[in-house]
Amino acid sequence: MASDARKPDPTPLALPLSIFIIACDEADRLPRTLKAVQGLADEIVLVDSGSRDGTREVAASFGVRVVQNAWPGYGPQKRFAEEQCRNVWLLNLDADEIVSPALRAEIEAVFAAGEPKADAYSIPITEVFPGEDAPHPLAYTLSPVRLYRSDKGRYSASIVHDRVVLADGARVAALKGRIHHVSVRSLGDQLAKLNAYSDAQAQDLMDRGETPSLIRLFLEFPAAFLKAYFGRRHFVRGVYGFMTAMNFAFYRYLRIAKHVERARLARRAGEGASPRARSPK
Repeated sequence: MASDARKPDPTPLALPLSIFIIACDEADRLPRTLKAVQGLADEIVLVDSGSRDGTREVAASFGVRVVQNAWPGYGPQKRFAEEQCRNVWLLNLDADEIVSPALRAEIEAVFAAGEPKADAYSIPITEVFPGEDAPHPLAYTLSPVRLYRSDKGRYSASIVHDRVVLADGARVAALKGRIHHVSVRSLGDQLAKLNAYSDAQAQDLMDRGETPSLIRLFLEFPAAFLKAYFGRRHFVRGVYGFMTAMNFAFYRYLRIAKHVERARLARRAGEGASPRARSPK
C-alpha cells in the first residue's frame, strides 16, 4: 500500500544570477550578508582589496569565489567585479548589506517565469543603526539600481560615485523589498570611514577642476547637518541620530576643507616653479 506521506518540496534551483560584493576587512559583517542570499544565485563573487581580518576565508567558507584586486576606487572596483561574473544578470551588494526575506522572495518571483520583464530594477536601501534589529519605519531610504543586465548597464567609472549607468532605452522597474544597510559599527568607525572617503572626494574635485566657493567652508557643516538630521530623518533615531548627523556634517565639511587645502598647496607649488618650468613646451 503506497504511503500517503508527503515528500518534502525539492530545494529550489539557484537563479541564473551573479551576486558580486566588494570588500576589505569585513569578516564581522560578511556572514549575515552571505547567509541572507545563500542558495539564491548560482554564483557569488567577492572582490577583496587587501583584507587582513579573515574576510577571504569567511567568503570561501560560504562557497563564494574570491578574487583579489588592489583598491582603484569605488566605481572601478565594481566594474572589475562585474567583469568577473559569468551571468548576464547581476545583483550588487555591499558587505554590510542584508537582503531582507521580502526582497529575496520578490527577486525569486521576478525570475519565476523566465527572463525578467525589465532590464534593471531599483531596490530600496534603508540603514539599520546600532541597537536596531530592523530599520526604523520612518528611516530615510535610497532606491538605486542594484539588479540589472550587464549588457544594459555598468557601474560608473567614478572613484567616489558608485552608481549604475544604464544604456539608452533600458527598461527600469522598482522592487519593494528592502536591503538593510548595517553601515555603522560605532561612531568612531563611521568617522574613520567618512574621513577616508573625504580624501577620495577631495581628490575627485581636484581631478574635475572644480573650485568650491570659500563660503562653503563656513556653510557646509550646518547645511549638511540639517540635510542629515531633517532631510534624511536621522532625528527619528533620537540621540544616536543626532550623533550620526554630526559625523555626516563633519565629513561633508572635510571634503571641502581638504580640497581647499590641496588647491592652495598646488597653487603655491606652481608659483614656486621657475618660469621655464611653468611655460608650455
